[in-house]
Amino acid sequence: MTKAELVEEVARAAELTKKDSEVIVDEVFKNIIQALNRGEKIELRGFGSFRVRERGARLGRNPKTGEPVDIPAKRVPYFKPGKELKELINDHLSNEDLEAIDDSEDNEDNEDSEGGEGHEIIGNHENRVVSENVPDPSGDKAADAAHAEK
Repeated sequence: MTKAELVEEVARAAELTKKDSEVIVDEVFKNIIQALNRGEKIELRGFGSFRVRERGARLGRNPKTGEPVDIPAKRVPYFKPGKELKELINDHLSNEDLEAIDDSEDNEDNEDSEGGEGHEIIGNHENRVVSENVPDPSGDKAADAAHAEK
C-alpha cells in the first residue's frame, strides 16, 4: 500500500476529503518521526512498536573490490510488530500453511517485548517501506547464526 492509497482509505473510512485525510496521515507520520528523533519509543497496542536503535561504527567491504570500508555509527528506525498484528496477518492461513511455518520457526514463539526478530527500516521507495530482518539485539551470536541459516 502506498501513502496515496492510505490517504484514500482514510478519506473513505472517515468520510473526509482526500486533502483532509492527507493532512491527518502526514501529521501522524510527522509526530512519529519527531518522537523517534527525541529518543522516544512509540507503542501502538495491538499493532507494534517503533524505536530508534544505535548502530556502532564498523568495518565493511566494498562488494565490487573487496576493499575494507569504514561504515560510520548511525541511528536507525526499527519496527517490531505486535502479537495481535501477527495473529491477524496469520488468520487467513490454512492449517497446512501454519504447520509449515511452525516447523521452520520453532523457537520464535517465545519472544519477549525487548528481544527477538524485528525489521530495520532501511529505505523508502515510492512511499513503500523497505526493511530487512535484523539480528536479536541481545547479542546472542548462536541465535544470530541460527537465524542467518534460515
